[in-house]
Amino acid sequence: MTRYYNSSALNKAKKLRKNQTDTEGILWAKLRNRSLNGIKFRRQVPIGKYIVDFLCLDKKLVIELDGFQHLTEENVVRDNERTEFLCSLGYKVIRIYNNDISLRLKNVLEYIFDEYEKL
Repeated sequence: MTRYYNSSALNKAKKLRKNQTDTEGILWAKLRNRSLNGIKFRRQVPIGKYIVDFLCLDKKLVIELDGFQHLTEENVVRDNERTEFLCSLGYKVIRIYNNDISLRLKNVLEYIFDEYEKL
């Protein structure tokens, strides 16, 4: 698969991996090393000018974690543009709120697996 990104995006992704949020760390602990039903995920992956939080490359499933800052009108527009771009490349994007990771992690993992199975 060809990825469309530049070296600055790759450098930014490396920094994001080193400085993950607590919520990203919680979810990554459940996704890494094929821990979720043997599914391979990567984290902080550059695609175009964007860096996606988590990616299952074999099914082109993107997981984006969103905090409340994503609810502002400006960020909703930006997130929609990002999603449209990723979908135009054949990716399926699912968005999960940070508080769902904290409060309903089991449900979130079931949701991720269900979305994976649909693809």
